[in-house]
Amino acid sequence: MGFLLRRLAFYLVAFFVAACFNFALPRLMPGDPVDIMFAQADASLPPEAQAALRATFGFVDGPLPAQFWAYLKSVFTWDLGISVRFYPLPVADVLGRAAVWTLFLVGTSTLIAFALGTALGIVAAWWRGGRFDSLVSPLSLVLQSVPAVVVSLLALFVFAVSLRWLPPGYAWAPALDPSWSLAWFGSVLQHAILPLATLTVVQIGGYLVTIRNSMINLLGEDFITLGRAKGLSEVRVMLMYGARNAVLPMLNSFAITIGAVMGGSLITEIVFNYPGLGNTLYQGIIARDYPLIQGQLLIMTLCVLAANFIADLANYRLDPRLRTE
Repeated sequence: MGFLLRRLAFYLVAFFVAACFNFALPRLMPGDPVDIMFAQADASLPPEAQAALRATFGFVDGPLPAQFWAYLKSVFTWDLGISVRFYPLPVADVLGRAAVWTLFLVGTSTLIAFALGTALGIVAAWWRGGRFDSLVSPLSLVLQSVPAVVVSLLALFVFAVSLRWLPPGYAWAPALDPSWSLAWFGSVLQHAILPLATLTVVQIGGYLVTIRNSMINLLGEDFITLGRAKGLSEVRVMLMYGARNAVLPMLNSFAITIGAVMGGSLITEIVFNYPGLGNTLYQGIIARDYPLIQGQLLIMTLCVLAANFIADLANYRLDPRLRTE
């Protein structure tokens, strides 16, 4: 229990530090959101009306400690204010709609990459030095080092622009209205192929390298020799003795990858004009939408911290050594 309490305290401190950065970064950006909004519309307001509009969006002048305290209260009450870019919608509603699409992309691609990367890494480690390992391992290192923006642009150019096999962007065909119909769901799946494939390719190399190295470190252990001495098949020893123990470090890798996938999702959504959190954040940055930017960064922080805490819980449950601390 002491292990979990220490980890929980660490995540609370990390969240507070992230909240401080989240509060400061938008205010360090040049430009005023209200002025930008009316400049784009070629309109102007008298100073009194501008002050009232700033108060509506929560941009009230005052000492920074008072602004920070108001910001913390809004965080814990989930009252994130009104979006400048999507006025008059509340930030919570805007981010709630966008989060569904990002969770679909990130969740699906992460599960696919985790399953494929783990399976390929186990096979490559068990028969290390063979043809399969000689092909897959260098390829995984290459995929791991290629940025998400490069993979996204290549996929967009090859499969959407040149070959025209798949749609170039957005979440569904503009001619269709969102509904519980097979046509709409089919369009959603078709439009999701490229961004899903991009995020899967970006992640799969990391999982493969991690499980391969973990498996290789276990192949000389006594319990592997014992499994073979029992006369068990190579496949059963590989899965029940080797992979079962090698998967523990993958839990931490899985949690760390969530943060990287969220970052890669931002780029991928912008490239494919996908209506997720990344594209929403990009539009908020252009419009200097402080409430939207702060809410988006807050969600990303919570997702990363929650994923790591869940990994700690899984390690605590699976590793009896942690329960003695």
